[in-house]
Amino acid sequence: MIDGYDFGGWATRNNMRCSDGRTILKDAFKENDGKKVPLVWNHNHTTPGAVLGHALLKNMEDGVYAYCFFNNTQSGREAKEAVKHGDIVALSIYANQLREQAKSVIHGMIREVSLVLAGANPGAFIDSVIVHSDGSVETDYTQGTIYTGMVLELAHSEEENGEEEKAGEAENGTEEGAEPAASEGEIEHADDEKKADDEKSKDDEEGETLGDIFETLTDKQQIVVMGMLEEAIRQNAKEEKSETNSDENEEETEMKHNLFDKETENTDAYLSHADGVKIVELAKSYGGGSLKAAMDVYIADNKKELAHSDLGFNNISTLFPDYKDVKPGAPEMLTTDQGWVGKVLAKVHKSPISRIRTRQADVRDISGRRAKGYKKGTQKTDAGNVDLLERTTEPTTVFIRSKMDRDDIVDIVDFDVVAYMYGLDRMNLNEELARQIMIGDGRTGDNAIDKTKIRPIWLDDELYTIHRDVDIAAMRTSLQGTNTSAYFGENYIYAEAIIETLLYAREKYKGSGNPDFYCTPHLVNVMLLARDMNGRRIYDNVNELKAALNVNEIITAEQFAGQTRTTVVAEPVAGGGTQNVEHTKELLGIMVNLADYSLGATKGGEITHFTDFDLNFNQQISLLETRCSGANTRPLSAIALELDVTDDD
Repeated sequence: MIDGYDFGGWATRNNMRCSDGRTILKDAFKENDGKKVPLVWNHNHTTPGAVLGHALLKNMEDGVYAYCFFNNTQSGREAKEAVKHGDIVALSIYANQLREQAKSVIHGMIREVSLVLAGANPGAFIDSVIVHSDGSVETDYTQGTIYTGMVLELAHSEEENGEEEKAGEAENGTEEGAEPAASEGEIEHADDEKKADDEKSKDDEEGETLGDIFETLTDKQQIVVMGMLEEAIRQNAKEEKSETNSDENEEETEMKHNLFDKETENTDAYLSHADGVKIVELAKSYGGGSLKAAMDVYIADNKKELAHSDLGFNNISTLFPDYKDVKPGAPEMLTTDQGWVGKVLAKVHKSPISRIRTRQADVRDISGRRAKGYKKGTQKTDAGNVDLLERTTEPTTVFIRSKMDRDDIVDIVDFDVVAYMYGLDRMNLNEELARQIMIGDGRTGDNAIDKTKIRPIWLDDELYTIHRDVDIAAMRTSLQGTNTSAYFGENYIYAEAIIETLLYAREKYKGSGNPDFYCTPHLVNVMLLARDMNGRRIYDNVNELKAALNVNEIITAEQFAGQTRTTVVAEPVAGGGTQNVEHTKELLGIMVNLADYSLGATKGGEITHFTDFDLNFNQQISLLETRCSGANTRPLSAIALELDVTDDD
C-alpha cells in the first residue's frame, strides 16, 4: 500500500467505452506501472505554477490508479484545500503514443495527471482535438486527453486516522497492491456527492436496455453470455421432458428459465422453451452448429421476434461480437504471379538513352560476296552489296493514376492506406512494363502501350525473334512409329515435341550468353510429369529439365497462359499457286537473354511519383509515371515457341 498520498483516482478503467466509440482495453497503459508523472491544474503547460505535485501510477486489475501528492507551494496548498472540501472532484490524464485496433485503444503512455473541474467532465471520452497557438485545429488520434468521469478518493491523514487505518487494514486484510477505498467519515459532503453519483448511475442503469449492457462486455464475455443462453435452452428442454425433479437438481431447476420469455404478454409471438429446443436442434444441422445462424433462420421462418421487458431491439445479430480480422492491418493482396516481373526488370539492359537506334550489316547470305580465285590475265570483279539493317525506337509514357477521398484516408486507422495504395500502384506499373517487354499488353485503343515504342519480344519481327510451331501430332506419329506408345505416356510426347523444337530453333539463335526460358507453370508441370509406362518420371526435377532444354533458368509466368496472335500464312492451292490464310498461334514459351533487350529512359524519365490534392472534391490524387523505350537490339536473339490452334472448322 502506498502511504502518504493526498488523494487518489482512476486514471483509466479497463474496457471503458468512451462517448466517441473508442474503448480502452486492459493493460493498454501497463508500461506506466510504477512511473512518476506531474500533477498539474487543468492540463496547463504554460506556467510552472500550474504544477501542483506528482502522481504515482499503478496498473491494477481494473485499470490504472493514480496516487497523487501535493507540493508545499501556494498553488499546491490551494488545490489540496479545494480537493479536501469537494470543490474539485475529478481528474483526467494526457497520453500520447496511442495505438488503436478496431476502435480499441491497445497502447499508450501517460504523460501527466490533471485536476479538472466537474464541468469539463461530462463522462468518459477521449479528446484528440489539438488547438495550436495560431488558432488552427487538427485531430491527432495518437494523443489525447482522457476523461474517465471517476470521483476522487481522499486518503486518511496520519494525525487523525492513523490508528483507525491500521485497525481497518487488520480487519479487512488489506494487502499491498489492493485497490484503494474512499475514506469513511473524512469529509461528509464527499460521501454525499458519491452517493448522489451512485443514485444517478443507478437511474442510468435502469434506463439502459439489455442491448446497451451487452455492448459494454468484452468479446470473450459476449461469447460466454451466448454460451450460457444456449446451455439454458438445452437445460430447459431436458426439464420439460422430465415429469419430476429430484432433490439433486432442484437448485438447477430454479435457475432454468428462458431469458426472453414474457410473463404478462402473449408469448406466441416470442421465443419460448419449445422454440429454444427447436433452435438448438436446428443449430446441430445448420451452419456447422451455429446458434446465431439457427436463431436467424428460425425467427424468419416462424415470424417470431426476440423480446424481453428490458430488450430494446429486435435484431438478434446485435447480440453477437463484431467480426475480427484474422490478420489485422492492411488487406492481404491476392495477385497473379509477380516473381517473373522482378526478374524481367532486373535482367533487361538499362540504358540512359531513350531514343534507341540499332544498325546491323546483314552478311548472313555471303554467296554473292564470296572471295574469289584469280586467274592470270582476267579482270577482277567486285563483291555484291551488303544490306544495312536499321531500326529506331522512340520513348512513350506509361502511367497509373489513382485517387482517394480524404475522409476515407482519415477514417482508416488500422494501416497507412496511402502507402498501401502506392505499393499497389507500383506493383501494377512494374507488371505492365514486364508484360509489354515480353508479350505486349494485349489491348487496343487509347489505353494500349504503343508496341512500336516498347517492342514486345513475342510480337517482334522475324529478324529479331525466331517463331517456331510445336507440332505435337507429328511428334506423336514419329515416336509411336517406333512403338513408343507401349512405353511412354502423352506427357512424354508433349515434352519431346517442345524440347526438339526449341533445340532445332536454337541452331539459328544469335543471342548472347546462356538464355532463360519463360513459360506458364502448366507447361513446366506437363514436362515434369512425363513418365514411362511404369510410372517412372523422365525428369526428376527442374534442373534436369533445364539441362534438356539447354537454358540457364526456367521462369514461370501465369500471365502467359492463353495468349494468342494471328498470322497470315501462304498456303498452296490446288492447280498451283498460293493463298493467304489466317492462323491463330498460342504462345507456349519464350527463350531469350534479356541482356540483349534495351530499356531506355533519359534523366527525369525514370519512374516518378507525383501527388496532388483536389480541394474541390477533397481527394488525394496519386500518379506514378515513367517515360521509356524498349527494344531487342540483337537480331535473332529470341525464340518463341507457339502452338497452332486455328479452328479447322
